[in-house]
Amino acid sequence: MTNKKRNTGCPIAYALDIFGDRWSLVIIRDILFKGVETYSELLKADERIATNVLANRLKEFEVSGIISKKQDPDNKRQYIYKITKKGAELVPILLEMVLWSAKYDSNTIATKEVLGRIKKDREKFIKEIKIKALK
Repeated sequence: MTNKKRNTGCPIAYALDIFGDRWSLVIIRDILFKGVETYSELLKADERIATNVLANRLKEFEVSGIISKKQDPDNKRQYIYKITKKGAELVPILLEMVLWSAKYDSNTIATKEVLGRIKKDREKFIKEIKIKALK
């Protein structure tokens, strides 16, 4: 993904260079909303991402400053992935996608409780997710 940068100055092109595939936002979703931290946990997602694709996206996100990676102190062969402040800034965008999808996808798994919380006090919900993700 980094090698495909268009360098046009267009903000949409920049975002697509980083998130322009199905897997990127699924990975960010799992780290931000589900608290997933390891490669093996990310592989367990319902979408069944291929190992090479996951490794590539994690590397690209680290290079882009969206996530950070550190060695797991309890298992030296494993790494812990955390969202960065830059990555946490994606929360409002993802919530808008959740609301849009819930409106048009009859198969959505977003609960009425979560949708209600987003609609009732969007800023509070965003703040809670960011605080939890940045711990």
